[in-house]
Amino acid sequence: MSSISGGGSTPPPQSAALSQPLSRAMTEAAKAVEGTLERLLPKPHGLHGRVHEAMRYATFAGGKRLRPFLVLQSAGLFGVNPENALRAAAAIELLHTYSLVHDDLPCMDDDELRRGRPTTHIAFDEATAVLAGDALLTIAFEILAHEETHANADVRCRLVARLADAAGCNGMIGGQMIDMRAPESAFGADEVILLQRLKTGQLFEFACEAGAILGEAGAMHQSRMRDYARDMGLVFQITDDLLDVTSTAEKTGKAVGKDKEQGKATLVSIYGVEGARAEAERIAHRAVAVLSAYGPHADALRALPPFLLDRET
Repeated sequence: MSSISGGGSTPPPQSAALSQPLSRAMTEAAKAVEGTLERLLPKPHGLHGRVHEAMRYATFAGGKRLRPFLVLQSAGLFGVNPENALRAAAAIELLHTYSLVHDDLPCMDDDELRRGRPTTHIAFDEATAVLAGDALLTIAFEILAHEETHANADVRCRLVARLADAAGCNGMIGGQMIDMRAPESAFGADEVILLQRLKTGQLFEFACEAGAILGEAGAMHQSRMRDYARDMGLVFQITDDLLDVTSTAEKTGKAVGKDKEQGKATLVSIYGVEGARAEAERIAHRAVAVLSAYGPHADALRALPPFLLDRET
């Protein structure tokens, strides 16, 4: 990673003309994907209905639905059928939700609050939360493998393989393993960036690549979308770490100050608040530049990195 640019870097332009359409697009995407999730998730039934209840509790807990938004926006660049894109968007949100349910468990981060309400293992019990997470992970792949997601079986296989790679031992789970070692390790910036790229960034990369895969757009476009997602994901994580230092549980809907309490290194602890903010601004500029080839069709994606710089939740 290159060193931080000189102080006082200017954030990417974010006029009201860009931020307002972005907010509307994110709201519309969240509404559309929640309708799809409602249809795809099983309704509680039978002797095993409690796990269905826990799955739905975790899934319909609010949130920005950022990963589905990325799927829908990237799919829009490549002329993907909206119904196909919505199924892929729902799949990534379900897998992401599984990761949150397990991340909150006592054996992991031991969190009791998520999005302003009790975490799944608190609302139900620990064993049910484990099973609900397992079920959410499984159904995500079931959705991607279904012919309604895409008529071309090769496309479906590529989606399944890419998500498995992003979520597996060399992706999100690998990042979680590094994160568990973080309190006892003297990580520098390179190790922190690797942790964040795996634990958080890999699902962002899949979300952006999914549009190119669904649109059968080719390796160049998939690589370009991956580069954008990598930088956007790092901006997201740096601002998340800034909120952990500067915000409150009331604003964020989750516990704050835990990284410092546990002795975990972050780019904020390494660079300081202002240095980390400047680095996030520099990376946001780079993410925006990657999208130049897509013109106005990528305006919402272009507006997202500067939008993340100012987020409060």
